[in-house]
Amino acid sequence: MDEQQAGTLRRSRGGGREAKRAARAARGSVSVPYITRSIPYYEVLGEEGLVTIEQNAETILAEVGIDFRDDPEALALWKDAGADVAGERVHFPRGLCRSLIQKSAPRQFVQHARNPERSVVIGGPHTVFAPAYGSPFIRNLDDGRRYARIEDFRNFVKLAYVAHGLHHSGGTICEPVDLPVNKRHLEMVYSHIKFSDKPFMGSVTAPERAEDTVAMAKIAFGQDIEDPVTGRPKTMIVSLINANSPMTFDATMLGALKVYARENQAVIVTPFILAGAMSPVTVAGTAAQTLAESLAGMAFAQLINPGAPVVFGSFASSISMQSGAPTFGTPEPALVLYVMAALARRLGVPFRSGGGLCASKIADAQAAYESANTLVPTCLAGVNFVLHTAGWLEGGLAMGYEKFVMDADQAGMMHTLLAGVDMSENAQAMDAIREVGPGKHFLGCAHTQANFENAFYRSPLADNNSFEQWEAEGAGDMAKRANALWKKQLADYEAPPLDVAIDEALNDFMARRKASFPDSNY
Repeated sequence: MDEQQAGTLRRSRGGGREAKRAARAARGSVSVPYITRSIPYYEVLGEEGLVTIEQNAETILAEVGIDFRDDPEALALWKDAGADVAGERVHFPRGLCRSLIQKSAPRQFVQHARNPERSVVIGGPHTVFAPAYGSPFIRNLDDGRRYARIEDFRNFVKLAYVAHGLHHSGGTICEPVDLPVNKRHLEMVYSHIKFSDKPFMGSVTAPERAEDTVAMAKIAFGQDIEDPVTGRPKTMIVSLINANSPMTFDATMLGALKVYARENQAVIVTPFILAGAMSPVTVAGTAAQTLAESLAGMAFAQLINPGAPVVFGSFASSISMQSGAPTFGTPEPALVLYVMAALARRLGVPFRSGGGLCASKIADAQAAYESANTLVPTCLAGVNFVLHTAGWLEGGLAMGYEKFVMDADQAGMMHTLLAGVDMSENAQAMDAIREVGPGKHFLGCAHTQANFENAFYRSPLADNNSFEQWEAEGAGDMAKRANALWKKQLADYEAPPLDVAIDEALNDFMARRKASFPDSNY
């Protein structure tokens, strides 16, 4: 909601035209480009605890070190910066990584969309919801579980585009395994540009694929690629760079990071950690290791291009100590999330984590409560970029159609939670209380009539009817209602406008790049 809309609400009165106008304005702001929170952050550690974790992270960097594998350029840059380089192991003087980041990395930045009204602010009090990422399988009630295809990828881009609760098109929403590995990134990036005008993520599976992503983004944006505020190239892409935990960056991730950082495109440096296997079993130990790995990656981006936007990422879940299988929605990862969000604010960079994570194989009660147990801490902690908001099943192995629209519904609810308590004159409702008085009801009063359409969040999926009506309508459960909703959304989908010349240029670029590859899939 912008200031003009907020002013409308503040000036509105309990009944009459002003309240009706306020309700209409609020309804019109349901689809917002990103969230600006109005509630406090939830903290689980005080100053002493946070300082201890920061000191432990510096000890890891100085005494244990981080491996930068198969990248002589990275090792040379670190040596020139004052680090101790022995083979591929880099030991960092205390405070080096933090000082590099705080000297030049922006506290928040704009990721531009090809539709300027969809551009997002990443960092500060803002929250951006993006779909899940990386699943090789999809699941729905019609097909069950199967390998994902490019048609599924396009479908999820469309579903993210029409979802009011999601602000971002995401990245590798699912892996289209029907396309060759060395060419599929072109079709994925094209799908984000063609079927949505929300911001999107780039390919990181090889440096040349990152270069292709940048080239296609430049085509989509035309000549308008300089940020008028910063004077630097517009940040059109944000991409996920995973540390190979514990304490390792490999050549693939480093290569993609360098491409994006040099072009002033944002990188999310995220240790992917399953605690107990890739980090210690404790919250404090996992937090210290996560901070150390992220500091090294973000600082390296600043060595490549001082001022390049970076996002401090944390993906930390736990494993079953009995089976070794990943678990989600449990309390320990939520505590890690709260701690890492606080550490990111202290460092002064945007933070990425969270989502609607679960281990369930289908969109059932386990999926719902595990996802809620991840998404609510995400919002309370103050995560700026929320990857895996919608669609995640089976520990990330599957992208669920029904789960996607269920999660998008939950994301919509979080908009209301993060907006906090409206204290406008209309919201105080004193005229309504005076009108109704003791012993009556508010259903017919002027204030209720003026505000009823926007009074509460309305789920498109939840069934609140009587038992008899529910039974008469087929006694469907949530998954069946979600199945009908995603099909309707795809049937009603209308593509955003895309200039014909840009579309032709993108297709020409892809054709030339595909022709340059060998026939092999690898």
